[in-house]
Amino acid sequence: MLDKQQRDVHIESKKRTIDRTMQFWMRCMSIYASYKVCQIRVQFVSDKQEQDRIWEEQHESAAEKVYALCTDLGGFFLKSAQVLAKPDLVPAAWVKKLVVLCDDAPPTPFETVQGIVEAELGNPINALFERFDQKPLGCASIAQVHRARLKGRSTDVAVKVQHPGAEELMMTDISNQKTFGAFLQRFDVKFDLVSAVDELEQQVHHEFDFLREAKSMDRIAVTLSKENRGSPPIQVPRPVPGFVTRKVLVMDFVEGIPILRIADEMIKRGINPHGSVANHAKRSILKDITAAYGQMILRDGFFQADPHPGNILVKSNGKVALLDYGQVKELPNELRLAFARLILGMSSHDPKRIELAFGDLGIEISKLSMIGEGSIKDLATIMFDTKLPGGLTVVNPFADDSLLKQISVPKFPRDLFFLLRTIHILRGISMGMGISYSVADEWKKLADEALKAANQISTGKLFPS
Repeated sequence: MLDKQQRDVHIESKKRTIDRTMQFWMRCMSIYASYKVCQIRVQFVSDKQEQDRIWEEQHESAAEKVYALCTDLGGFFLKSAQVLAKPDLVPAAWVKKLVVLCDDAPPTPFETVQGIVEAELGNPINALFERFDQKPLGCASIAQVHRARLKGRSTDVAVKVQHPGAEELMMTDISNQKTFGAFLQRFDVKFDLVSAVDELEQQVHHEFDFLREAKSMDRIAVTLSKENRGSPPIQVPRPVPGFVTRKVLVMDFVEGIPILRIADEMIKRGINPHGSVANHAKRSILKDITAAYGQMILRDGFFQADPHPGNILVKSNGKVALLDYGQVKELPNELRLAFARLILGMSSHDPKRIELAFGDLGIEISKLSMIGEGSIKDLATIMFDTKLPGGLTVVNPFADDSLLKQISVPKFPRDLFFLLRTIHILRGISMGMGISYSVADEWKKLADEALKAANQISTGKLFPS
């Protein structure tokens, strides 16, 4: 009987996987085909305003379809929405629809959550917690978070609980997206997308281990505190010892406002969100975030790799708290130093140094001899800076004038994917706040210090002994 039950569960799982795969491909190819048709259609329209109207209509229609795909299938597609919902990467219509998915995923019923917490922590909830809110504070693709208070404590905690069955769904989704990425790489986007998805696949496996996440939180908190003599630029919540398992993570509760909602808060307080006071506050917030990431990446080489808006809170005192350490990345030392050389090349606008740094990072660029020095600087800026090259507000790899139409990046080391992604998310946040700034300029001093500490100069050559 048990074998039959196991077979039935296995068959049901396979059916779900096949159905999910079919749903993905039917919907994705429909969206892709609609863009190719639109691309052809506008070629027969000479009026620029009419072209823009046709594209805007296409973006609106596609945004609805992508939103439906993410909400209907959930899983990894919710995480993909977090990556896509950036004003510098996709059309405004997409951002408007997808940004709400950052913290609005379907929740697991509380009865299920209670069962997981009690099984993982080994005691009934009412024996461990003085209070445990049934409604989650937020719900993402892997887990949801509840506010609670442990018995014997005077402050609240956040309890992160893993969704049951989420890992299997994630792996199916990643496999499908990897195949679709290979398709896009072959026909439209001349960039090594497959390596990027390979790295993402490995990181997603890690996200289902909350013990690993707790260790990452502690490491980053200690490092930032040490680097800043006890006054780190951001707050990192700490796990509660004895209340962490692979599926449940109890940590400090942090009160704050999501970073992209601070304009609404300013309006409530009678502050003009576009005035000088607001701009000063926004720049101060971005300065703290940038300082923290510069130290994590260039000094320690170990950083939180998912700074999407739902993970960044602004506290009542103006300080920033960074949440969610499921996605972290440790750069090999040689890549950390090569990236420092790239930062110095970008901040000095030196195309030769940028090209050498690309080589040190293992990034291969084809047709490089066919483009000018300005293009190599633009490519580096598009990939690794928060400030886009002059005149650009959106990076669209499908556009006829896209730099990736002129050249290709056949090899992009997977170790760099989360560095690239982190910088792109920070760019999206800064653009969403209406503030233009360059991490290459902000990190110049840190990059120089990192190379000097390693007994290297900015060109990458060793100092003579």
